[in-house]
Amino acid sequence: MHYVKVKGILSAQNGMNLYRGCSHGCIYCDSRSACYHMEHEFEDIEVKENALDLLETALRRKRKKCMLGMGAMTDPYVPLEMELRNVRRALELVYQYGFGVTLLTKSCRVLEDLDILKKIHETTKCVVQMTLTTYDETLCRKIEPFVSTTRERFEVLKQLRDEGIPTVVWLCPLLPFINDTVENVDGILDYCIGAGVYGIICFGMGLTLREGSRDYFYRQLDQLFPGVKETYIRTYGSSYILDSPRSGTLMKLFHERCRKSGIVHDNGKIFDYLHTFETRQNYEQISLFDKEKIEKNT
Repeated sequence: MHYVKVKGILSAQNGMNLYRGCSHGCIYCDSRSACYHMEHEFEDIEVKENALDLLETALRRKRKKCMLGMGAMTDPYVPLEMELRNVRRALELVYQYGFGVTLLTKSCRVLEDLDILKKIHETTKCVVQMTLTTYDETLCRKIEPFVSTTRERFEVLKQLRDEGIPTVVWLCPLLPFINDTVENVDGILDYCIGAGVYGIICFGMGLTLREGSRDYFYRQLDQLFPGVKETYIRTYGSSYILDSPRSGTLMKLFHERCRKSGIVHDNGKIFDYLHTFETRQNYEQISLFDKEKIEKNT
């Protein structure tokens, strides 16, 4: 790891990354792309040493409460977090200043902060997002080698449900010719239904590749799935969007199962939910309105 000082911590959309780079080793990671101008080895985690001071100043000055986001570029719970605890301190500031928060992770380490996540959700709103790509545990270990397995993430989702924390799953990416199967999608959806997730974000059955991430992905394919790289090159050339040949079938399955299970599967609606700041008073008013509406109609 190495330390840097930065000029700001919150983006225009109120997102933040306390670290840059990752050691989870996911073979398809878009954050490796050259367009993000990461001027260091990806596994050499960059720690923003003044991030918490900047965050407190920003929250203190904000005139309007809002949802804050973590994890868009770097998983908040890289192993280094267990030593530095910067995410936890950031969550404590979120709670102290009365903001809501949503974070995206693939790590069971999020449960280390369950107490503060619950405190935030008791007054405003906290949503945990988790990425699920691969139902088969052996395959998961190959393409996401240094992170919690899908089964472990499922157990986290269930615990969060039991603790009253709403969850959203990202079903992506699906790697053509590797995990773009009915069995894989069905297994992931079984987990989502079993964990009672609020919604599932899916941009299609496939993945995106660009300069930087493509090079790394192809090197991993050569090691893990000999011959598959050549199939990719023949099928997609240098395309940015790589849709699975089974995309139509898999998307139909996805939407039908979500519809039957009552899981929100409209990306726009889910993003609106993630960005809408609410307080406990809002929840109580909505509950009272629903109760009055039910009594009026009975």
